[in-house]
This record gives sequence, structure tokens and C-alpha cells, in this order.
Amino acid sequence: MQTNLTVIVLTHNEELNIEECLRSLVPLKCRIVVVDSGSSDKTLEIVQNHKVEIYNHEFNNYGDQRNWAQQNTGIETDWVLHIDADERLNKLLCENIINVLMDNSNSEIDGYLISRRTIFMGKFIRYGGHYPVYHNRMFRIAKGMCETRLYDQHFIVDGIVEKLSGDIIDVTDDLDDWFNRHMKWAEMEAEQILGKNKKNKLVESKLGGTPIERRRWMKNNLYYKMPLFLRCLIYFGYRYFVRLGVLDGYKGLIFHFLHGFWYRFKVDTCILKKKLNWV
Repeated sequence: MQTNLTVIVLTHNEELNIEECLRSLVPLKCRIVVVDSGSSDKTLEIVQNHKVEIYNHEFNNYGDQRNWAQQNTGIETDWVLHIDADERLNKLLCENIINVLMDNSNSEIDGYLISRRTIFMGKFIRYGGHYPVYHNRMFRIAKGMCETRLYDQHFIVDGIVEKLSGDIIDVTDDLDDWFNRHMKWAEMEAEQILGKNKKNKLVESKLGGTPIERRRWMKNNLYYKMPLFLRCLIYFGYRYFVRLGVLDGYKGLIFHFLHGFWYRFKVDTCILKKKLNWV
């Protein structure tokens, strides 16, 4: 008997990740929908070995792709869970998802915040403000959607949201793939910051709100107010020293430098390039 849940997984050339992702979903005993955007590797070959439904849809941005998946894949379950192909659900999270789906006393709850655990080159990144980081990932399908942004999209849930114990594990083992993704995301974030992709229905920026709303407030009202290039240096120092990222060891140094300084520096470079119309 299937649970009252549909899991949506977006894929594009994820042959290194999709097997472990799909295996982690097996305990949920639910419908799994894979939406692929033109993979040219063995992603679809691997997916076809699992009990999933495959859809193909051209990729525009993550928000549009996630919303398309919700609206066009024949979902009849009350609940939906969104994960990425490079993510896995740990055992505790699977157990708690099943528990809330079976519990009829939680009818007033419309969504759940789930913590993301980053595993970088085999190292759990515990410090630097990087764990726990909560995201709306599971919600009643009639109550939630993804905000339509080019980058840094979050899910909007219209109703009561609670935290759910357990982690979505985000795995990075391939640095080349990491750089390729973040080079693309830096361009998208720069365009987003410059206001070339402003749309309605965004997560609120609220200091006293949910963890997601607080992070959005701090980004909009503190980080983006600082000078280009200086802010990424300040941010890295804050993460690495004030938030104790130094305790994550040498792999943590690589991660916090790349994620907290290099990526933010790349975004600022893209912003300046677009402002000055560099080729």
C-alpha cells in the first residue's frame, strides 16, 4: 500500500547521484516522479531500473520546473516532497515522514521544515552556520508552490509549518561538477539581484519569521547593502571564524572558502560585468 505522498526529483545528467537518491526513497513506499530536462548521460537508463514515473520537460529555471512538476504529473496524493538528485533522505527522516502521514491528528499542519545536512568530499559540514539549515520541502500540494526566482528559490506554504526531525543529505563528491553548477548559479543570482527576473509570490523577508524568512531578511538588508567584493570577505570571515567553520577541518576550510568566499566573489564579478556590459 502506497503512502499519501508523491516525491518529485528533478534530473539533468545526474548519473553519479540518482541511484543513491532513489534508493533512499524506497522506505517511503510512495509514488516517485522524475522530471528530466534532456539528460545526455546514463541518468534515464539508471532511473528506468527503479519503480518511478519519468517525465521530460525543458528547463527554464528551478522554480518553474518544480511548479510544472506539481501541476503536470497527475499528482493525486495530498502531500508532496521535493528533493534534488544529489540528495538523499536519512533513515530518521523517512521514519518521521511515514509517522506524520499516518497520524490523523496533524490535520492543521500544512508543511514541514526539513534540515539539510551537507556532506562535502566525505566530510559532514557541521559548523559555519551550515547545520542545521531548514527548508520547506514537504507540504500539502494544495497549500504550497515554489517561488519563481532564477536562483535561491524556496517553497512557499500557505498555512502552519512545523519542523520535522531527520535530514536531507546533500552530497558533493565531484569538485568539477560543483564548480560547473556554481558558475551557472552565480550568473543566475547576479541577474536575480539586478532585478531582471522580478516576479510575484516570493518568500517574505522577515527578521522575526521562519528560518528561511530570517535568512532572506539578512541577505536583503545586510549582505546586499555592503560594497561589492568586500562583503564576500566579511561573510567568509563571519562563517569561518565567528560561526566556527574552522572546526570543520581542512575539508571544511575548502568548503567554506569555496561556498562562503569564492562563490560570493563570483556573483559580485557577474554583477559588475552585467552593470558595465562586459562581454
